[in-house]
Amino acid sequence: MISGRNEPIMLPCSAPIGILLSKLKNFRRHFSTFVLTRGLMTALLGSAFIYLDHWGISFLWLNSILGLGCLYLLLPSDKAVWASAGFFTGIFWFWWIALSFNHYHMPWAVPLVVIVMGLLYAILFWAIAFLSEYLSCRVQCFTPKSSDALYGRCEASPPALFTLSLKALGLWGLSYIHPFGFDWFKPELIFVESCFGIEKWQFAIILAGIVLTLWKKQYAYLLILLFAWQPLSTAKTTLPKDIDIVTTHTTVENKWNKTLQPEQFSMLFAAIDKAIDENKSLVILPESVFPLFLNRSASLMDALRKKAEHISIVTGGLYWDGKTPRNSTYIFTHNTIQIANKVLLVPFGESNPLPDFLSDWVNKVFYDGAVDYKADNHVTDYKIDGNTYRNAICFEATSEKLYKGRPKKMIVLSNNGWFTPSIEPTLQKLLLQYYSRKYGTTIYHAVNMSSSCIIRNGQAQKL
Repeated sequence: MISGRNEPIMLPCSAPIGILLSKLKNFRRHFSTFVLTRGLMTALLGSAFIYLDHWGISFLWLNSILGLGCLYLLLPSDKAVWASAGFFTGIFWFWWIALSFNHYHMPWAVPLVVIVMGLLYAILFWAIAFLSEYLSCRVQCFTPKSSDALYGRCEASPPALFTLSLKALGLWGLSYIHPFGFDWFKPELIFVESCFGIEKWQFAIILAGIVLTLWKKQYAYLLILLFAWQPLSTAKTTLPKDIDIVTTHTTVENKWNKTLQPEQFSMLFAAIDKAIDENKSLVILPESVFPLFLNRSASLMDALRKKAEHISIVTGGLYWDGKTPRNSTYIFTHNTIQIANKVLLVPFGESNPLPDFLSDWVNKVFYDGAVDYKADNHVTDYKIDGNTYRNAICFEATSEKLYKGRPKKMIVLSNNGWFTPSIEPTLQKLLLQYYSRKYGTTIYHAVNMSSSCIIRNGQAQKL
């Protein structure tokens, strides 16, 4: 159509393009180079203790400074920086989860899962900062408009005490949020190998000291942190002479290869015989080193029962009750056999936390129609030579539920083959140190595909 005025011709798609450009500008405004850099630096400081420990570097004073630096950068930042810090933290802490998809022949899913982990914690961090800024804006701003409060546009001065306190409270409570039952993210874990304690009240003191320092801009308030002072013991931990913990190095693919199992089983019995020759009273083997329904294998059960006449044996194996499979610990002591089933299953790895209609679809598409394991209802304690041990299998040993009643001793069996090589074994060990330090539990940890260890009063000694 010809117009008498010299006007530009507007194509139908120009409006959507304009909206898209506007959105991109808005994104760039919220996630500038400064935001991304500050978020990355915060995440690096908050994750450094994991990687330093992984590389065999552990200094109490260094971990203390790194942890305090992370909190000092994070608390006064706005919600965009919190989202950025959460994104990088989620990746730095949990990128290894994606490695398990390689064993299901889905390498294409690895980068997607890594990004999902980052986005998950970006949302959690952003929600804390958003709610803190929104509530602070509503309380402190002079006659704010509701839309101003919603988007954080108010004329309040830089981070006020109320805003900082709300963010600190949100961070303090973040360890109680467990996405899909996965509870490995604990902000106070950054101080597990430091000069400070890891109890919730001690973490609250640390947060309070930093909040007051930021609010008053006076470093003298950091003296408050002395009330949380509780350096990790540096006393060397040793394994009792009568206990042998066996470390195995069997990959996931080899473990489930039935043609290789006879050789693997021979190695396990050789390890038991070696412990007997060394006059040990207890030998501990890793999780599911017998990757079959052990209770249905008469020959293996008889062989282990005979060995138990000379030494107590704790080993991992599968259990079948005729209906559902279980991941279990088998305890052979003299003429008795006890079976302790796993209580907390790995989300998606052993049990699907999604609703049934989604769970069945996910199991069919991603896990070749595999049936979920069944969890037991009660934690199991068992006795060996007069000593009481709390049973724990891999993931559940890093959950609060297993430490109810403050068990003095715990035997943990793990298979880290799904996630190696990565930082997963290191993060697992740090979490076990956290619980050992918190509850005074001595942990005997037998592992496949990474170092076994003993942990006492938060101090770990690799074997």
